This record gives sequence, C-alpha cells and structure tokens, in this order.
Amino acid sequence: QNQKTKEQIESLLQNGKHKELRDRLCCRLTFGTAGLRSAMGAGFCYINDLTVIQSTQGIYKYLERNFSDFKQRGFVVGYDTRGQVTSNCSSKKLAKLTAAVLLAKDVLVYFFSTYVPTPFVPYAVQQLGAVAGVMITASHNRKEDNGYKVYWENGAQITSPHDKEIIKCIEECVEPWNGSWNENLVDTSPLRQDPLKKICDSYMEDLTKICYHRELNMQTSLKFVHTSFHGVGHDYVQLAFKAFGFQPPIPVPEQKDPDPDFSTVKCPNPEEGESVLELSLRLAEKEDARVVVATDPDADRLAVAEQQENGCWKVFTGNELAALFGWWMFSRWKENCSPDADVRNVYMLATTVSSKILRAIALKEGFHFEETLPGFKWIGSRVKNLLDNGKEVLFAFEESIGFMCGTSVLDKDGVSAAVVIAEMATYLQGQSLTLAQKLVDIYETYGYHISKTSYFLCYDPPTIKRIFEGLRNFDGPQSYPKCCGGYNILHVRDITTGYDSSQLNKKSVLPVSKGSQMITFTFQNGCVATLRTSGTEPKIKYYAEMCVLPGHSDRSVLEEELQKLIEALIENFLEPAKNGLTWRSA
Repeated sequence: QNQKTKEQIESLLQNGKHKELRDRLCCRLTFGTAGLRSAMGAGFCYINDLTVIQSTQGIYKYLERNFSDFKQRGFVVGYDTRGQVTSNCSSKKLAKLTAAVLLAKDVLVYFFSTYVPTPFVPYAVQQLGAVAGVMITASHNRKEDNGYKVYWENGAQITSPHDKEIIKCIEECVEPWNGSWNENLVDTSPLRQDPLKKICDSYMEDLTKICYHRELNMQTSLKFVHTSFHGVGHDYVQLAFKAFGFQPPIPVPEQKDPDPDFSTVKCPNPEEGESVLELSLRLAEKEDARVVVATDPDADRLAVAEQQENGCWKVFTGNELAALFGWWMFSRWKENCSPDADVRNVYMLATTVSSKILRAIALKEGFHFEETLPGFKWIGSRVKNLLDNGKEVLFAFEESIGFMCGTSVLDKDGVSAAVVIAEMATYLQGQSLTLAQKLVDIYETYGYHISKTSYFLCYDPPTIKRIFEGLRNFDGPQSYPKCCGGYNILHVRDITTGYDSSQLNKKSVLPVSKGSQMITFTFQNGCVATLRTSGTEPKIKYYAEMCVLPGHSDRSVLEEELQKLIEALIENFLEPAKNGLTWRSA
C-alpha cells in the first residue's frame, strides 16, 4: 500500500531491469549481528513497510507459540530518526506499522511517543516485563539504510535458534493481515501505552548506581563537548550528565537535532575518527573544552577525543577506551565493594575480535574474563546467564566503540558510556592526569596491547566467499596457510566451520557461525589477527593486535612490527588489487 515503493518496482519492470528486480525480490532479509538491516526501498531484501509488517507478523506468531501470557505482558517498540522521502519510509512510520500488527491482534504495546536511544528498548523490555521488543534503527550505517533490531524477554538481542525460527514464521505469513497496515492504531488503541517518562526517569536513576564521584563532578572546571551526530542522543546525554551532577555538556549546534540526511558528515559513524569529528573538535577549541564525547545516531556507541598538551587531538580507539573503562570499573568496584566481596565472582567480557587488554587486567587482578562471538547479542545473552548464576559483571565491550558499563542495560550504551568517561576524566584531572596519560599507565602496568582495525569494501558476495575459501584451501585442499609473508602461523581458528588447530579435538570452543565468514590466525611473534565479514555492511574487516607482558614497553617497535604484519596479511590473504576490493577512505 506504499505508492512510492510500488512505483519503484513498476518502474524497474517497465524499464526491463530484470537483474535488479531479481536482486530485490528473490531473497529475504536475514538476521545479522544487529538484527535485520538493509537499504530502505522496494523489495523483499530491503527495509520497507511490507517487509516490516511481514517481520512483525512472523514475530507475533513465534511469540504466541512461546508465551501463553504474551498479550498481557506486552511488546516494546522504539525508533530513531532515519527517513527516506523517495520510499516514503521513516523509522517512526515503520515503528507505527510494527505496533499496528500487534495491536490489531490485541497485544499490549509499549510504543515510545518520540525517538529514543537504542538502549532504551532492551532496558524497557526488562523494566516492564515485556516478552520482547523491537528498535527501528540502522545505528551508524549510511543514510540510505534502516533496520529492525529484536530483543528477547531477557533484555538481550535475539540469538540462535530464535532468529532462525522467526525467519521460518515470517515465511509462513507473508500476506499482511487485516489491520496490519493501520498505522493510526497507535493513536486510537487503548492497548497502546507510552513508556517514555517512566523509562527515562528509571534509566537516569539506575545510571547513578555507576556514579562514584558526584561531588567532584559538581565542582569540576573541566568542560565537555557532545555531538549526537544528527541522531537521537542530545536530550538523553544532557539528562545523563545532570544525573551525575555535571553541568550540561556543550552541544554541537549543527549536529544537535535529528537530520535523516546527516548533512554535516560524510558518514554518520563516529568510529571514522577525526575526519567526522571536525565540527566538535573546532567547537571544543573555541570553548576551551578538553574532552569531546560523540554518540552515534542511535546513541548506542561512543567515540571520545581528548586535547593533548601540544594542542593536537587524540581520538581514542574502541580498544583504548576499553582499557580505560576496564581499569575504571574494576578500581571503582575494588574501592566500593563490601569487605567480604570475592573478586573471583567478578566478570568482564569482550568479543573475540576485540583487544585482550581485559584478559591481562583480569589475570593480574584475579577476576574472570570471557570472550564471545562478534556482536553484542552474544555478550548480552552471556551476561544475563552470569547474572542469573549470581555473578557480578562490571563491564563488557566490542572494539567498534560499543561499551556496557554496569548491567542495567544488557546491550551497548553510548549514553551511559559518555557520562562514565566524563566522570573518569574529572577524577583523573584531580590527580593531574589526562585520559591519554592514564592509558599509558594502564599499558605499563598490564602490558602493551597495540591493535589496529580497518576494512575493505566489497559489494560482490561471490568474491568474499572466494577469498575465504581460498584461505581454507591455501596449501592444497582443506589446508590453511602455515605462514603469511615471512610470519609463521602457530594456530588457525575458523568460526565459520568450527575448526580450531589449537584445541586437542580441533574443534572451536566458541559456537560455529555458518552464516558469516571469520578466520583468526595466531602468529609465532604473539600477534593475533582476524579476517571477517561485517554483519551489517558490505565490508571485509581485519583486526590485529600485538600483546606483550609488562616491562616490554618499546611501543614504537611493537607498532612497526604490527604494521608490517598487517601489510603482509593484506598482500597475501586479501589481495585487494586482484579481488577488486576498495580501500577504506583515509
């Protein structure tokens, strides 16, 4: 019933664009590391009114089978501020259609009356005792994209087997039901409730559980700049700073309000570093603010920059921020825990492609460190499991600037991370230290962990498959490479097939993930490097890290060694020229 998307298909048909029609209509959306995500537009593998209705009908069917009290406990729906005029498609409209499908089936729906950060949906699912929730967002993806992120009753994103079963249910009911198109139901149905005030108040109150220096925050002379990247973050980060006793951070006026075109940045991903933080860094210089915090458009991830003594800005990587957060959350726990608290009951987690710095801190301090597959859905589920077994989880992260401080939200959360980093910077200022100086101190104490992450763009799935199959049959059939350039390989782990040469039975400890490509190489020189496909974008990502024990502090030698190894990895394993891969723009 959407005239714009209908016209797109009719136009392709009239112009004889059969290949594009096949691409759009002959495959369905599948669940990646962050739910369903694709471009907005016409077609069954795109995000549009119809595919969102179909997905919600499938979810309704699956939840009805699993929960006898589904209709009474209800379902949470949130959305960001994305939109596309050419498809008459916006996050709010897609959220209204999601709600309509459920309201028409007499399900209680908690529908937020305005846009919210992604973490508010999993938080609301747990707070309200709902059976599940959906957030309409494509996070930091390009402006053409949107997505559909599903959370289970435990407040974590769905993992297998739920995702597979939901896809089956979607395929069983693709014809829209009566009422599914009625987006006005959210305004008229008595079963629709607005959880905004309750959830916002409760979230801000819970946030104070990880506030340790309110007095210092109230008195600090430090100034902070915040950019919300044309997304949802502004109001919520302002409230979070207030909850911690801070003066409000200075907003970047051009990026403060929602703008689905993200008109001041070439891509709305704060992870891209200084090039996309230009406006906030210039404002910070003008306002004499030493720290910049940047939340991505749905406010679930956080970038941080700090001005150094020489006037230059240091933009921290996700792995460097994790070292700071890990040190901070553990040292605060240690200072504030009860006398009979057992450090062996404490946990921190990271995805397997992230830095091993938390492992080093855990080994020295006596708490537990665990790894999961890439994607916060795995972290959320594991954290819930640990909490249910009486464990205490302080912090979890993924290198792509996703952080979970505390356990109020079982997903990455840029709002809480922003205010925690502000409190950390304030505390360190009292000790005449900057964040960058503290980071060096952490590496000196626990051992240097130098890492580099980047990616190539590849829009041709068969090429990606060929690259990874080539690695699996490198020296002959079913034979992985034994060296890369001049670097010897000790172990290979292939998450796609479940192979791990370091295990006695040659089976990977982490679960097999057949739907994505991912191979990790452990080199004789102590470097660990992973090649994997992105779960949300057409990218081949590479991650490499050199880890050394404390005392080996010649950072420049380590960086040089890492750089050479990465060059060998790209040249020998990815072969960008031969495979037509596009380098990440500098």
